[in-house]
Amino acid sequence: MGDLFSADRLVEEFPKLIPYLIENLKVLLWATVFGVILGLLITGVRMKKIPILYQITVVYISFMRGTPMLVQLLLIYYGLPAFIDPILGTNISREWPPILFAYTTFILNQGAFLSSIFYGAIKGVPSGQFEAGLSVGMTKLQTFKRIIAPMAVRIALPPFGSDFVGVFHNASLVYVIGVVDIMGRAKSIGSATGHVLEAYVIVALLFIIFSLGARALFGFVGNKLDYANIKVR
Repeated sequence: MGDLFSADRLVEEFPKLIPYLIENLKVLLWATVFGVILGLLITGVRMKKIPILYQITVVYISFMRGTPMLVQLLLIYYGLPAFIDPILGTNISREWPPILFAYTTFILNQGAFLSSIFYGAIKGVPSGQFEAGLSVGMTKLQTFKRIIAPMAVRIALPPFGSDFVGVFHNASLVYVIGVVDIMGRAKSIGSATGHVLEAYVIVALLFIIFSLGARALFGFVGNKLDYANIKVR
């Protein structure tokens, strides 16, 4: 296994890869922050069943949840310029760095997935809780804010944590459209040295460490947010 794998090369390549992990973390951050915002807006549309917008969100969610992340990434990368450039007279395929296409794709993807999580969490709260809030004189908004929302957060946290880890894993696909992330750097190291195994072992280890850490964090928070600790103020 001497030529195929070397511990010395593993140690040598580790610091070359670490800086490029920041690109994957950026995608994760943008997807999570703006995905939550978009997901909440879509959840509001679904809860209120706003005409036309509701039907649009149903199709949008079905598409995002029914197609692979790689397909979505390529559709945005090649399709967005084809759609926008003739209308605005721009050339975004050259004007935008590839990372912006990645952000756009992951935000749209997360908006769909998180809206399903949020919607399911709200629907998962027993209807009697809402009625109990109204019976003690709370308004609908107060009932939602003080009773429904805290309980929905507890319900949504486990799937949200799993989705969070999944986004980080999917972020490894952005190298396909030219983003030099940790996977792209690993590929370039392999092409330059003729040894690919060490770089990919490092990538795998980093992803495993992050995944285990994130799952432990969400598990810890979930244990703290049990129903007994939710207080109505």
